[in-house]
Amino acid sequence: MITGHGDDIYSYDDIRINFSSNIYSHADITPLVEHLRGEMAKICNYPEPEALTLEAKIAAEEGIDAECVIVTNGATEAIYLAAEACRNLGLSHHHIIQPTFSEYADACRNAGLIVQDEADYVTNVVWICNPNNPTGEAVDASGTMLLAREYQALIIDQSYEYFTSIKMMTAREAVDAGNILQIHSMTKTCAIPGLRLGYIVTSCRFADAIRKCIRPWSVNALAISAGHFILDNGFKAVTNPCNYLAEARRLRDGLNAIEGISVMTTDTNFMLCELSVGTAAQLKQWLAREHHILIRDASNFPTLTPRHFRVAAQSKEENDSLIHAIRQWIEE
Repeated sequence: MITGHGDDIYSYDDIRINFSSNIYSHADITPLVEHLRGEMAKICNYPEPEALTLEAKIAAEEGIDAECVIVTNGATEAIYLAAEACRNLGLSHHHIIQPTFSEYADACRNAGLIVQDEADYVTNVVWICNPNNPTGEAVDASGTMLLAREYQALIIDQSYEYFTSIKMMTAREAVDAGNILQIHSMTKTCAIPGLRLGYIVTSCRFADAIRKCIRPWSVNALAISAGHFILDNGFKAVTNPCNYLAEARRLRDGLNAIEGISVMTTDTNFMLCELSVGTAAQLKQWLAREHHILIRDASNFPTLTPRHFRVAAQSKEENDSLIHAIRQWIEE
């Protein structure tokens, strides 16, 4: 695991606006918090060794067999389980489409897999984040299906699927394909990164291999209870994702209008920016010190440079504050 992931707010004394995580920080999670207050007694007992009740509920919602769903301690555990399962199935040569989340490569190396810079004739498995972190680009379901047909396995991290208008591959399609491992994140969808809750959807063959790698009790009792509440109530962090995405596009246009910054086109709520002067680290420290704003220095993503940073849209007022502050830094 690298240091320097987003949301390192714990390293600062007085951050008031947090753009560094790809999560909307103004989500009203009060109903979920109130539910969990009534569930606190569950910490006195062990949770289910595997979250089978929650897996069954997810499966019913997605219209697939419960055996094809594996609930995990966030999407990150799902990533590491996927790599271990591939090793055990003899799928040793992996290509990761870059730039993207560093944990895919770390998980592969931790499992003793070969990570290739380019896909070639020996490649067994390709990893894709869709929508992609940090670029915000998304590939539609037909595009990912075409990619899956070229390799023995395709691992798709759809953690940000709720925050795009691009048509994502469904759980049913992933299971039917037979060689797709699809990763989902309630952490992102419901703005609960501290709780850690995700799940994998895949065919029975891959699901069996993953279950052999699971550590018992990896998902705690409160997370399981939260998952049931989320599904029973249709709980989401953003009630109107279309409006939120429109605000993200407005933020991108505002940043792109600043001379000295270019912003990639994005299909989701976050975006990758590049400075023509200075470094992302310098900008990050200045924003934190002078404006109590936190951004994500993206220089530690493979293939990116010290000039790259990432931000996720927040409220209109906060987005305007960021645009104003960065314009001030550029002009100084």
